[in-house]
Order: sequence, then structure tokens, then C-alpha cells
Amino acid sequence: MDLVALSRWQFALTAVYHFFFVPLTLGLGWLVAILETLYVRSGNETYKRLTKFWGKLFLINYAMGVVTGIVMEFQFGMNWSGYSRFVGDVFGSLLAIEGLLAFFLESTFIGAWLFGWERFSKKLHCVLIWLVAIGGNLSAFWILAANGFMQHPVGYALNQGRAEMVNFWELVFNLRGVYLFLHAAVSGLVTAAFFMLGISIYLMLRKKGEDAFKLSFRLAAVTALISSVLVGVVGDMQGRYLRTVQPMAAAASEAHYETADPAAFSVVALFDSTGKKVVWDLQIPGMLSFLYFFRFSGEVEGINQLQEQYVELYGPGDYVPLVALTYWTFRVMVGVGLLMVALSGLAILYWLMGYPEKWKRYLRWGWLILFLPYIANTTGWILTEAGRQPWIVHGLMLTEQAVSSLAPGAVLFSLVGFIVVYTVLMGVDAFLLVKFARAGLPSEESQSTAY
Repeated sequence: MDLVALSRWQFALTAVYHFFFVPLTLGLGWLVAILETLYVRSGNETYKRLTKFWGKLFLINYAMGVVTGIVMEFQFGMNWSGYSRFVGDVFGSLLAIEGLLAFFLESTFIGAWLFGWERFSKKLHCVLIWLVAIGGNLSAFWILAANGFMQHPVGYALNQGRAEMVNFWELVFNLRGVYLFLHAAVSGLVTAAFFMLGISIYLMLRKKGEDAFKLSFRLAAVTALISSVLVGVVGDMQGRYLRTVQPMAAAASEAHYETADPAAFSVVALFDSTGKKVVWDLQIPGMLSFLYFFRFSGEVEGINQLQEQYVELYGPGDYVPLVALTYWTFRVMVGVGLLMVALSGLAILYWLMGYPEKWKRYLRWGWLILFLPYIANTTGWILTEAGRQPWIVHGLMLTEQAVSSLAPGAVLFSLVGFIVVYTVLMGVDAFLLVKFARAGLPSEESQSTAY
């Protein structure tokens, strides 16, 4: 049992589980706010009922995200004490701002919004849900600023073996972190839009508030198309910037081994048992250069040359991440993203054509589209974190130097415990979401009651 591997598995599993909830919270808050704004502006009670329906699902998801997020922060001190000692002055300050400013702001307003339906005016109550949405995204901004430092450290100085913050604003506006935040925020909108789209399809086909859910279907379809395109644009900007600040991660995601000008793009590849050597691939000449430089020429550094540079710079070691993992997670993420663009376009076409009856036989399993963003989000984060390896802070600290001095058996025991507990929590979350989603809109008689 390897301590580093066990600690990485534990953090990876808890992080991926937590990130099931984060994007939906980031995006669904905005959509609920739009629905309540439509209610305030039009006075149409249907929008109020939709706001309560989607707000209930938002609250279930939000509560689960809070619980799983707290566990991750404890792991920094328990499993990764070497990392906490080294970077605590930088990383800790950003987490503190997230907790004291953004999270408290979000939690306070979500409580006021939940219990304030009959206690505040319509306009003030609507303002509260907008503040909840803003607070949630502010929280994500500070977390991703911290992650941006891990990917591309800036605004620090080394002092007696510790990284200390010397420029707060350089740290906050680190482009690596900014791109991560923009990508996550837009991905949240995609997740929420497809979540709303899938459930709306399910309830429309079962004639449960069909006319009302046509309204949420339209909102979700438009949001899905716009945000799916935007996430691709932001992702492309992030990918080209990645080549500048983390060239090894960029090269690994393309399985690009030799520096070349022009550089070919690998469409599909097979790897050996090590996951670091290509045994067969299909390439398009010059296309990788085009993706980076918008022309069919331009030098792109390869994994082998970068490994040599890193050995000269950092000393002997293997600085190549697991290429097969980064290569395929990148392609799954992009492939699912393109599929979502196409499906959101079809959803808008379905709406513009007046919801034709002949389409319904194809929509029987249409609710399954709500899972697509979760596949893209998960593979995207695996790509981001696995591509940084073997570094926990790129260029400053190796992952193997960051773990706590724990018995591997203790880490294995807690890992198994987390898997069991999180499986139960996921079951409870799925049960509650399915239960309230199937119930459909609250009745008109219940509009004066709280959730």
C-alpha cells in the first residue's frame, strides 16, 4: 500500500464527488433567479410555482455540496500537512476569504430567501436569490484562485522553505485561475440548463404541468445552447494559455511527444500498459499548430524535449503525467461538449416547431441528457488535476513531498469509509431529487406555504 497513491485516491474521490454538486449550484441559482424575476415582472403565478419547484431542487443540491466541501478542506491538514505547511500562507488566505465572505454571504441570503416568501416584498425576495447566485459564484472564484496558484504559482516568495504571499492582486488575477473560474462558471450554466431541460422533458411527456414546464424548457434550451458554445470558447482560450504556463500538461493532453513545426493533431491513440507510450495513433498533419496559432505552422514542444528541460531545471525525475489519462479525458470532455451543442440546438428546434407530437417517441429517454454535463465536468477536472502531476504546486512542490506522515492502513481505512458514506449520501441525494422532480409543480393552493 503506497501512502502517496492512497492519499491521492482519497482526495480525488472526494473532490470528484463534491464536484458533482458544485456546477449545478453555480448554474441553477442563476436560472431560479431568472424565473423569479419573470414572476415579479409579469405577475404570472406559473413562474412563481416554477421558481419554487426548481428552487427546491437547488436547495437539495446546495446542502449536499456544503457537506462534501467541508470534508475536502479538512484533508489539507490531515492528509496533506506537508502541502499545508509549505503553501498555507498563500492557499489559506484564499480559503479564508471564500469562507468568511462568499460562503457566509451565500448561506445568509439563501436562508432569508427560503423562509422569506411571505415575509418580504416580491422585489426584495427576488433580490435575495440573485445575491445567492452571486455569492455562490464568488465562492467558486476564490477556490479557483487558490487552484490557479497550484497550477501556475504567482505573487509569492520563498522564505525558509515556505511560500509566502507578496502580491495579493497578482495572486487573485492570475490568468490561470481566472480561466479556471470562467470555465467552471459557464460549465455550471451548462449543467443547470441540461438538468432543467432533462427534467422538463420528463414532466412534459407525462403531462405533469405540461404548459408550465414548456416555459422552463424554453429557458433551459436557450441557456444550454449559449453556454455550451461559450464553454467551448473559454476552453479553447484556456487550452492555448495552458501551453504557455504548463507546456507538459498541454503536450500530454495531446500525446505530443516530439517538438514539431508544424505539429500534427492526434485524433485517436492507443497506449501501452504504462499509459505513457503510444503504440498506434491517427493524426491530422499541421492541425495541432492550427489549434494553437490559427495557422498550419508553429512550433509545439513535445513531451520528450520538455522532460529533458525539466530534468535540467528541477533535477532527476519523471515529470511526465499519465499521458493516456490526460489524452482521453480531454477527448471525452470535448466530445461530450460538442454533443451538448448539437442537442441544445435540437431542443430549440423542437420548441420553435411547436413541440410536434411525432418527436415524442424520440424523447422518451430524453431526460438522460441531464447526465451529459456531469461526464464533461468530471473528465475536465481529472484532466486539469492529472495534467499537473507529478507536481502539487507546479514547479515548486512534488505531490510525494506534500503528504502527511500517516500509516497507509489508516489512510486506506478512511478511504473505504468515505466511499461507503459518500455512496449512501449520493443515494439519499438521488432519492430526494427524483422524489421532488417526479412530484411536479406545487399546487396553487400551496403557494402561501414554505418549502
